[in-house]
Amino acid sequence: MTAAFVNWSGSLSFTPAERSEPNDEDEVRRLVLRARETGTTVRPVGSGHSSSPLVRTDGVLLSLDRMSGVIGEDGDRATVWAGTKLAELGERLYDAGLAMENLGDVDYQSIAGATATGTHGTGLCFGNLSTQVAGVRLVTGTGETLNVSAEQNPELLPAARLSLGALGVVTQVTLDLHRRFQLHRRAWCAHVDWALDHLAELQHTNRNIDFYWYPRSDLAQIRTMNRTDEPPDERTWSPRRMAGSVPWAELREIQVGPTHRAIPQARDLRFEEIEYMLPSEAFAACFAEVRRRIKERHRRHAGWRVLVRSIAADDIWLSNAYGRPTTTIACLQNTTLPYEEYFQDMEAVFRQYGGRPHWGKKHWLTARDLRPLYPRWDDFRAVRRRLDPDGVFLTPDLARLLEEE
Repeated sequence: MTAAFVNWSGSLSFTPAERSEPNDEDEVRRLVLRARETGTTVRPVGSGHSSSPLVRTDGVLLSLDRMSGVIGEDGDRATVWAGTKLAELGERLYDAGLAMENLGDVDYQSIAGATATGTHGTGLCFGNLSTQVAGVRLVTGTGETLNVSAEQNPELLPAARLSLGALGVVTQVTLDLHRRFQLHRRAWCAHVDWALDHLAELQHTNRNIDFYWYPRSDLAQIRTMNRTDEPPDERTWSPRRMAGSVPWAELREIQVGPTHRAIPQARDLRFEEIEYMLPSEAFAACFAEVRRRIKERHRRHAGWRVLVRSIAADDIWLSNAYGRPTTTIACLQNTTLPYEEYFQDMEAVFRQYGGRPHWGKKHWLTARDLRPLYPRWDDFRAVRRRLDPDGVFLTPDLARLLEEE
């Protein structure tokens, strides 16, 4: 009997008809062709960190864990197998003198899963991880092997860089990279009002900055990261410079380290999460309403924190930051506590301010709700139907997200 799949947080559990771990691309092709002939669905899965049901299937659940590692480097680019986990990738790139430009808060994901769902870090100048994708190689729903880049099938690149796994099984990812560099991470606490009042200045004078708001104390933990191999900006806001004017309660000078060690943080406590990407100009009003509702309606049950980050605009069709500078609000909740009523109330606020949901986290939107939020929505659907005409990758959950009918 096939073993059940359970995601990282434990909120998603299902039993596929079959689980497959192909060793190479030929095996992937044969599996897709068999599924097409038998009318079975195939869903690729990464590390299972996502809490959305994107991977749920009663057909074949396909893991690329055996297709892992760096295939080759060429200057400031590298091609890697799609199943490579971000933690492993960071070490391999570091050994080659390279680094990804930016990373998210955790490094459990595979590179294909992280880019397919728009995983992101923070920083006004940095897009989500999908913006670092220079090309992909995938097996389409017809069993064809297709290369997509600026040189090959360039018209498909804005769809393939963030595809939800709906265009095919990505087997290789080519990344735009930087020479490796070091970051200095700092964290301190202040009242959330201070963090909000100084947010714009913090964002413009630090490479990376985010903050956690703790609803029960009204404190915020502010976290900054800056390169150590460049002269510091004399305007840079640091806890030491602000010590005389900020009621900071805690200071942690985190040791300098390379990007793949300084940015991601270990997460021992499991949690559920809803995150929405907002037009940056709407952030202040939206956060004020989120704060008011949490304190009035959910403070008793909101056991954890609210995270605020920023993302640069991009031109990727299904990117949550498509066409607009973006500020994100994420509500986290311990897995031992109820989350649905709390998250749905937050989602109602986020939608009032033009928010787009993170593809890999909790939300309750369907294609009818999502289509008006993405100007190139119909272009993506046309590409999906072209590359997967028989719906090999279109599970009921994915159909609810992409197909109004």
